Amino acid sequence: MPTAPAVAVKKDLLGLSKASLIAELDSLGEKPFRARQIFEWVYKRKVSDFAGMNNLGKALRDRLDAGYTLSTLAAYRVQRSKRDGTAKYLFQCADGQLVESVFLPHEGRNTACLSTQVGCAMGCTFCATGESGFARNLSPGEIVAQVQGMEADQGVEIHNLVLMGMGEPLHNWENVREAMSALLDPAGRQWGPRHITLSTCGIASGIDALRESGLKLRLAISLHAPEDGLRAGIMPINRRYPLKELMRSVRDYQAATQLQVTFEYTLFKGLNDSPDQAHAVATLLKGVESKVNLIPYNSVQGLDFEAPDFETVLAFQEVLKKRGLIAMVRTEKGGDIDAACGQLRRREA
Repeated sequence: MPTAPAVAVKKDLLGLSKASLIAELDSLGEKPFRARQIFEWVYKRKVSDFAGMNNLGKALRDRLDAGYTLSTLAAYRVQRSKRDGTAKYLFQCADGQLVESVFLPHEGRNTACLSTQVGCAMGCTFCATGESGFARNLSPGEIVAQVQGMEADQGVEIHNLVLMGMGEPLHNWENVREAMSALLDPAGRQWGPRHITLSTCGIASGIDALRESGLKLRLAISLHAPEDGLRAGIMPINRRYPLKELMRSVRDYQAATQLQVTFEYTLFKGLNDSPDQAHAVATLLKGVESKVNLIPYNSVQGLDFEAPDFETVLAFQEVLKKRGLIAMVRTEKGGDIDAACGQLRRREA
């Protein structure tokens, strides 16, 4: 029986940095200004097909259409909060994989929470995404397409990004770097680096790579415990990068960027919520310009963790404040729509 001819896969130009796009167009014999034109069509005018780029010659548009694509993501399911306007998106990739994103409306500054992987390989024991396992990295185009998909559906501009969705951004660093470089470029969205926050579970070598890239993104560390034994039990990455190495990378990053670092601390009832542990957090963060977001655990069906009562949360916060730290209890958004990362995809699966 004859074998069916292979179908050529078009290369995705969405999410490529301007430098990468120039290199790609150079391989077609085109001048750098053509790449800059395409870059502006994609990011300033949000055009998603080459036919609409009317300052490119028809021959070039035809060549681009034949060999390239600008990826889009289809909204497989959307949950919209009746409380605060938060919207949780389950996007479907071209290969059928599902990935979550969240739109967070604020007056004058809408925020998008993006995923960087399908699933996650970090294995944090309290996380719905980790329970679903790891499938693959998202491409630069799939990362950027989440922004464009939410903007198209909401009919508004997004001003801030947080890389806090499914996956570990520094485990997909090359693609994340490419996508963020595209979005930060003055010829593109013109976002300043202070409008993008990258959240990591603590890959110290990845924080070093971020520092060396010069992108100067805001950094958020998922801390969740102030001592190695407890942290390694709930976050396996701590076995590879214990707190001493993590804090070394954080201090180096802060010295290079002069940016305040955020520490995310999810509070679990009876596990990491005592006053003594609050004092240990304050000691660990001494000398780092930081703020701490305290997050009462958002329950996930099938996982044996609970949130402490609010009095315990406030007592933990009070210890940190008395020790001179900025400590905020993060208010829940979208609590009525599978708010915890990974819940919607997990339930769909």
